[in-house]
Amino acid sequence: MSRIMNRRQVVQIGAAAGLAAATGATLAQASPKPLRVGVIGVGGRGTYLLSLALAAGVEVPAVCDINEAHLNRAIDLVAKARGRKPEGYAKGPFDYRRMTQRDDLDAVIVATPMQVHAAMSIDALCAGKHVLSEVAAAMTVDECWGLVRAAEETGRLYMLAENCCYWQPVMMILTMVRKGIFGDLTYAECGYVHDCRTLMFQGDQLTWRGEMLRDYLGNLYPTHALGPVAQWLGIHRGDRFVSLVASATGQKNLVDFVRRKFPKGHPAHEIKFRSTDSATTLIRTAKGALVDLRYDLSSPRPVVSTTYYSLQGTRASFESRGDSIWIDGRSAGHAWEPSAKYANEFEHPMWTQWRQQAAGAGHGGGDFFVIHEFLETIRAGRPSPIDAYDAAAWSCVIELSGRSIAAGGAPQEVPDFTKGKWERRTP
Repeated sequence: MSRIMNRRQVVQIGAAAGLAAATGATLAQASPKPLRVGVIGVGGRGTYLLSLALAAGVEVPAVCDINEAHLNRAIDLVAKARGRKPEGYAKGPFDYRRMTQRDDLDAVIVATPMQVHAAMSIDALCAGKHVLSEVAAAMTVDECWGLVRAAEETGRLYMLAENCCYWQPVMMILTMVRKGIFGDLTYAECGYVHDCRTLMFQGDQLTWRGEMLRDYLGNLYPTHALGPVAQWLGIHRGDRFVSLVASATGQKNLVDFVRRKFPKGHPAHEIKFRSTDSATTLIRTAKGALVDLRYDLSSPRPVVSTTYYSLQGTRASFESRGDSIWIDGRSAGHAWEPSAKYANEFEHPMWTQWRQQAAGAGHGGGDFFVIHEFLETIRAGRPSPIDAYDAAAWSCVIELSGRSIAAGGAPQEVPDFTKGKWERRTP
């Protein structure tokens, strides 16, 4: 989604482009009717997802981006992989709507700045297209409801591209949870802590990330941390989020960063950021489990892992920081042991089957599975693995946490986006 492409993204795109050119034709021949996918937003993130989609054998009749350099790069990428150029759409911020009206598109990937994910996804669904959207799904509760209604009323597939849900250790814990190893789940802790200060400006102008921190209060990037935990807890498959409270620090880090980055008198010093340095949100579920969710994009700190997770049940505990697990009756004594010890026994079937293909893909192989699952779900006609209900419940935390912080930590009700279906749905 970023407008700035770093060296790692360039390398990833180059590798994926080679894979697309080498294997795309073979994969396309294996399917009697390749899926036809358009991409809205082909900056660094969108171009990488486009490369993975090409490697998976799709046809790409059209791409859209208001940045013509990005658009032309994507057009060339498709032409190299397929031998023909897609049509490009770049006539302003709403030209994507014209693209979604094409009758030669089955699906659309939305990889634009986060603030427009919901509007673009809703428009694409209403145009009869399946949608894979980058995270988060929406910025407001109203947008979350709009997304749910669009998915329900159109019957089109919506999937949130939450790659953290497909990490090998995350899926191993999911397998263990479903096999009863953890017993009843009582508590989870998770967070997204990533020093993104250098991504707030491009030159002296705010990027979409900077605009987001200027305009919104709360946990502005919840799904990387919350998604895996929600799946472990069976949210919308037997449980749901019912309420939350949030509290936050002040805003010293961004103010200090701007002060040191720009000379005295620069207009950047007048920017009033709503976002805080760090925020913590506590979420309760209908079954009485508690989730401790942390968010921090602006504290200066080295990156070890941008996300972390822990899970507590009546019979086992897991900590991603240290990759440690303890299982009552299995672990020796009362001491942590490496979670990798159980990798073979509780390997998720998707990783058993697709490990070779996922190797080398971005975000620990998660990016491969996001594209793979989206395409295979369309082909099989099965329910979305991360549907509009999930996307709404995970993303509404943005507005609700902001409301709670503004009200001094007042509890906020989390809407039941499923309207009661969460009690009957199964994983």
